[in-house]
Amino acid sequence: MPLNASKDVMSRAEKIRLLICDIDGVMTDGRLYFLGDGNEFKSFHARDGHGIKLLRQSGVETAVISGRNSPAVQKRMDSLGVKYVYQGFENKREPYAELLSTLMLTPEQTAFIGDDVLDLPIMRQVGLAIAVSDAHFSLHDHSHWVTHQKGGMGAVREVCDLIMNAQDTLKAIIESYY
Repeated sequence: MPLNASKDVMSRAEKIRLLICDIDGVMTDGRLYFLGDGNEFKSFHARDGHGIKLLRQSGVETAVISGRNSPAVQKRMDSLGVKYVYQGFENKREPYAELLSTLMLTPEQTAFIGDDVLDLPIMRQVGLAIAVSDAHFSLHDHSHWVTHQKGGMGAVREVCDLIMNAQDTLKAIIESYY
């Protein structure tokens, strides 16, 4: 089991058909960068992106739900093939319910990775709730697993690898690079 995941976490990860990620503080380091002209830019970790591609290749769908709007997020998700992108939703329950309906999934088949209190409503509903290591302390109490990496620093890749390992697809994917 990678990264000291318990049997309960591995059992939960085995059932996952959809991984939902927050953006700021999860896929980025949480800092907001504004240029002098008011435009914003974000920094994404390449390994997180590759993990998402591999997870999708293994048969697990991916989505993002963010409280903020950013053209950079849409561009990055387009480059990764993530087709379920919800931005500007501080109340993340509505897009979560839409995802369950659209993909015909149960909450037990979904995982969510978050970093702040806006993420708690979904984390309390999903089958596998994950907090990044530098998440607000309140998320640790409502998580099944906490990553070793910080948000924007490879935490999403950890989660992708965890799910693929639990579903016994990680080894074959890695071996395909030999």
